[in-house]
Amino acid sequence: MATQDSFLHLARPLGPAPVSAQFGTSPIDVKIQPQALFSILDHSLRRGKDQDRVIGTLLGTRSDDGTTINIENCYAVPHTETAEQVEVDMDYQKTMLALHLRANPKEVLVGWYATSSDLNTFSALIQNFYGQQGDGTFPHPAVHLTVSTEPGQAPESRTYISAPIGTTEERRADSCLFIPVPHEIKYGEAERSGLDLISTAKDREDRTASVVGDIEALERAIEHVVEMLERVQNYVSSVLDEEAEPSTALGQFLLNALSLAPKVEPADIERDFNNHIQDVLVVSYLANTIRTQIDLSNRLATAALTMGGGAADGNTGADGEKKEGGQRRSGRGGRGGRGGRDGNDRRQNGERNAEAAVEAA
Repeated sequence: MATQDSFLHLARPLGPAPVSAQFGTSPIDVKIQPQALFSILDHSLRRGKDQDRVIGTLLGTRSDDGTTINIENCYAVPHTETAEQVEVDMDYQKTMLALHLRANPKEVLVGWYATSSDLNTFSALIQNFYGQQGDGTFPHPAVHLTVSTEPGQAPESRTYISAPIGTTEERRADSCLFIPVPHEIKYGEAERSGLDLISTAKDREDRTASVVGDIEALERAIEHVVEMLERVQNYVSSVLDEEAEPSTALGQFLLNALSLAPKVEPADIERDFNNHIQDVLVVSYLANTIRTQIDLSNRLATAALTMGGGAADGNTGADGEKKEGGQRRSGRGGRGGRGGRDGNDRRQNGERNAEAAVEAA
């Protein structure tokens, strides 16, 4: 008996696809900086009591081919969401985007975030708004980052891009298919130091972390290195005593690490360290000496100006009195004739002689 094959035919909708929906499914990789996550969590903590989630705009850099996006910054966008409708302040979004791009010209709009892992019709509306032409990410797809902020649970982040679906223009406006894309939280050494410092506050009741000094940081780094060396030494000893299974990959890694270390005798290291300490102490002593000398010079200059200004004011005042008296007496002498002027001169000479005698005494 011959078997009959059955087929299922799927007809593609005849509605024209909008031009703004003709982008690919890139990027394939998303990198998130810690400062962006901190801003999102801070926005979630400051949300209103009647808000289940908050949204905002993501900014960052994009590779030349558009396959890699680095999310570096974000800012909050006011919105109101109910069971029936959602309202987003579009004017605020456009104004803040223009101001931020003016302050950071290297960054571009890459998408938006929400502090909820739920994807609904409102999420599709907002996604289509951020991926549109003009003020959106077109021709690149908009990235949607969700960060769960449920109390008592660890934050969980996911990233999506979207693909348009729908048979009509109206259906495409409020519908889309969210496609998960891989992401990675990437940070450097400076960010790692800050994260390690912040993580120490979780074990304290007041949720505070004190900033350590340079000496304490150096001490902790040395203790950490010593601890790692002890772990490696215990592992090697266990392998030599046949108490642990040897690993060729781990042995090759340890050999490569040891080959990078310089071959220096312990006595030479101690001598160089002591010389470095002495150089640091000399520089510190010279800096304190220069600081003291500058302070002393400033005080001497201030004292000289103060004392000199007081003497100058006193002399000026005495001369002014003499000049005023001389002018008054000279005026009277002018009215009395030449004899008055001669008497005035003799009186002035007598006053000068008396002052000279007082100064000599």
